[in-house]
Amino acid sequence: MKGKIILRLLLALSVIHATTQCCSQQPATVKRQILWQKLQEDIRTADKQLDGVLGLAVKDLTSGEEFFMNGDEIMPQASSIKIAVLAEFFLQAQRGKLKLMDEYSVRKDDLVPGSDIMLGLTPGVTRLTLRDLATMMVAVSDNSATNVLIDRIGMENVNSMLESQGLHATRLRRRMMDLKAASEGRENVSTPREMMTLLETIYRGKLLSKEMTEDFLKVLSTHKESSMLQGLPDDAVAANKPGELEAVRNDSGIVLVKNRPYVLCVMTTYLKDEKEGSAVIRKIAALTYSYFDRVGRASGYGRVVSPK
Repeated sequence: MKGKIILRLLLALSVIHATTQCCSQQPATVKRQILWQKLQEDIRTADKQLDGVLGLAVKDLTSGEEFFMNGDEIMPQASSIKIAVLAEFFLQAQRGKLKLMDEYSVRKDDLVPGSDIMLGLTPGVTRLTLRDLATMMVAVSDNSATNVLIDRIGMENVNSMLESQGLHATRLRRRMMDLKAASEGRENVSTPREMMTLLETIYRGKLLSKEMTEDFLKVLSTHKESSMLQGLPDDAVAANKPGELEAVRNDSGIVLVKNRPYVLCVMTTYLKDEKEGSAVIRKIAALTYSYFDRVGRASGYGRVVSPK
């Protein structure tokens, strides 16, 4: 009889313990999940208002939660493909195939349209480092700088790196401003899921060393004209690369929110009006930042204590 009483007491205590655990976890999961679902609904609403096709990937780098819209659709990348070029560039520097500070002399034959900086430099006189070219590729999307880097690292090596990471749809198929290749259908492409995966792989240090990862993110965070950045507060930091073509507007990157960094890849195509594509990127950037910033600053109960 005494043994049965002790057993019942132990069972009661275990139920109380389990209930306590459940209730203590509830604020950090259920309440945040409600907010997470609302974010997804708001993004779907923005998509419905777009006269075009939207591809999207969002990943919470803290919880691992993901949200996709047309996540596996292969879409033209425009200048966003330069993220892959930058990744292979740093990988080759890490492996000793080149040095970031290797010098390049500007050549007239290397200059192509869409090169705001390079076209203003003096061929045969101006000397730059390869890292300078990488910064120009990101900051002003300089096409000549990009082509010099592609020739230096090799288009096939960019694609081999992507393949090695399991990214079978993401491909660099042509140099910048190669209109003949573009007319033949050789487009630089990726999917929202694969671009998100590439960015996460780099962020977590799975492709590059700690030192190279930090420098990669520093270069990719260089200030630039970007619909994503226009949707964020002025003091927000994002390692991102936008891209533009006729009927195409893209922006992919890592938004470095304190305590809650996330990956955001927004791709639009078949646009009737490119301004709508830029606008939906700004809208989604603002929506996602609002969510991750709040969650990053809040307790499990949703209480935010702002510094005075």
